[in-house]
Amino acid sequence: MNVVIRSALIGSRALCLHTVRAMSTPAGPTPPFTTLSVSHPADHITQVELHRPDKRNAMNKAFWSEMVGCFNQIAEDPECRVVVFSGAGKLFTAGIDLMDIAGDLLHPEGDDTARTSWYLRRIVSKYQETFSVIEKCPKPVIAAVHGACVGGGVDLITACDIRLCTQDAWFQEVDIGLAADVGTLQRLPKVIGSRSLVNELALTARKMYSDEAKSSGLVSRVFPDKETLMAGALEVAGEIAARSPIAVQGTKVNLLYSRDHSVAEGLEFMATWNMSMLQTQDLVKSAQAALERKSPKSVAFSKL
Repeated sequence: MNVVIRSALIGSRALCLHTVRAMSTPAGPTPPFTTLSVSHPADHITQVELHRPDKRNAMNKAFWSEMVGCFNQIAEDPECRVVVFSGAGKLFTAGIDLMDIAGDLLHPEGDDTARTSWYLRRIVSKYQETFSVIEKCPKPVIAAVHGACVGGGVDLITACDIRLCTQDAWFQEVDIGLAADVGTLQRLPKVIGSRSLVNELALTARKMYSDEAKSSGLVSRVFPDKETLMAGALEVAGEIAARSPIAVQGTKVNLLYSRDHSVAEGLEFMATWNMSMLQTQDLVKSAQAALERKSPKSVAFSKL
């Protein structure tokens, strides 16, 4: 696998860098979205870019609902097999736009404590869905992080399937007088092997730099700069997109199920899953390509 990826990387480096430059142009958000830019840099690959560079990609009210709409569309898009999520401008994201959403949190609706509590619960649940929708999307999502990834950015990337970053990237929870409530405390312990490290990061809100992020397992690869990061993310996305969408999406579903269940339960779920999914022509096509020593990219898989 490493040989395949390395040769593909060398053979298409110029094309990838050209694509990255095209993707990085300040074209602005893609209508109807006001905070997200959606593009298709290669066959079966969708790029979603958080596009508020003048606001350090802070997550305003519109972002929280637009992410849900965007990823629900992607989940149903038969052409898309993999997603790359990135940030426009000089950094990935500064996290929640507190000035924009302060009203919801500091002045909640409700005539009494019970009604105010119900209102706040709905708000928190809505914000949680913004990142849970990434996890629920059957298409693998690759997070490409450059520069700062703060607060809500950590919640976002822990919901992604693969995390890559630049050498200058750093990650930090925000100390704003409340426990993180949209995913980090639930997902980060399952991403990083050390519970002690997770507790330290959550309780102190200190910065984690790219070298520690790599050694702890938060990210799998570190790149020198944003250009090479995006080229690398596209290479990984291209390898995923070349595989059977039945196999890839089934793998994501079962990996997530196994994360939250016992080995025995995971095996039982897998057996039930594959009793239908093994009945696909993708298996025959992939086996034939392997026997003929052909690249998976030569196989024409049907839409899913």
